[in-house]
Amino acid sequence: MYSDLLAPIRQFLTCETPNAWLQLAVKPDNLPVLLIDHLLCELKAAQAAMLMIRKYAVDKDSGDALLNWLKPYEAYVYRREGDWRELSKFNTLKKAMIPKSSSAFEQDLIDKMVLLIKEELHHFYQVLEIMHEMNVPYQNIEAGKYAAGLLKHVRTHEPATLVDRLICGAFIEARSCERFAALAPLVEQRLSDFYVSLLRSEARHYQDYLSLAQMLTEDDLAPRVAYFAGVEKSLITGADSEFKFHSGVPV
Repeated sequence: MYSDLLAPIRQFLTCETPNAWLQLAVKPDNLPVLLIDHLLCELKAAQAAMLMIRKYAVDKDSGDALLNWLKPYEAYVYRREGDWRELSKFNTLKKAMIPKSSSAFEQDLIDKMVLLIKEELHHFYQVLEIMHEMNVPYQNIEAGKYAAGLLKHVRTHEPATLVDRLICGAFIEARSCERFAALAPLVEQRLSDFYVSLLRSEARHYQDYLSLAQMLTEDDLAPRVAYFAGVEKSLITGADSEFKFHSGVPV
């Protein structure tokens, strides 16, 4: 049904989710970690996009508005403050984003990343709804090594740093899309329907990250994409002692 959407993503990733991970993911005992880590991934994706906008595209007042947008979600996750049922009413950005300059890149970064943040925070709330329905309480868990494993290869000089971070964002979104599609036929209907509903936004996010990276450089992105594809493949197919949403082959 989604073969046209998934074909370019699978080609981009160069490897599929290993069956050993899927077999572990569908065990009932692992449902809490699967849902909670997914929840945290949604928040981290929103935070990463927010930090990019603040650092590279907007004035201080706009940056402060972005910080305030995410505060209720961060308070719930990090300090267990607030009622999760109230979070949906906070998913609005109450100030127009003012670019630092008139560059087309800054405006495009703002437009794409503000939409991404809004969608990720909506998905965050949807995961909480499912956790409530399935009687999975929120608890703190350690972060997986996947995103950090990608980001430690980012170059340290601009604009290469931002190019690499955008490429990493593309891989994270593409892998999430591929993993949702792989899980959907194996889980109960409520969760399956939810994962399928996420496919199009995740696919668009990975494309947005790549298009922004290409705007920053006249160089061919293919060598850097290929480099990170190798890093990403090693994280997904390598042995992993911890189970997380983006973890590798279980030991």
